[in-house]
Amino acid sequence: MIRVYGKPGCIVSDNGSEFTSRAILKWADENEVPWHYIDPGKPQQNAFIESFNGSLRDELLNEEIFDSLAPISRQSGQWRYDYNTVRPHSSLANQTPQQARRALEKFESSAPGALAPDREPEYPNPTSRLSL
Repeated sequence: MIRVYGKPGCIVSDNGSEFTSRAILKWADENEVPWHYIDPGKPQQNAFIESFNGSLRDELLNEEIFDSLAPISRQSGQWRYDYNTVRPHSSLANQTPQQARRALEKFESSAPGALAPDREPEYPNPTSRLSL
């Protein structure tokens, strides 16, 4: 991900066991990526990811039963494409991330890297394997 998107300035997470493992903390240290834990019981301190996690859970994970990794890989790739390309976001004035990026570039000549890329993403055949 660092090769594609660049190194993050900081990673913010809760104190869940998945974010306190030695392996992930070692990776962050080796890559000189600062890590910040939100206060326990304060998900609003990391509202962006909490909102995303809620959407992912409500729109994909709670709607499907997965019996192997292949279907979840395929369906999560399709969901990610829809979320980042097709679906309007209320935080972007009900524009898709691509529309918001184009609007910013039109008026400011650049846009924050957190928005979807300006080019149409390649979307593989739904029956092919997707990598997350």
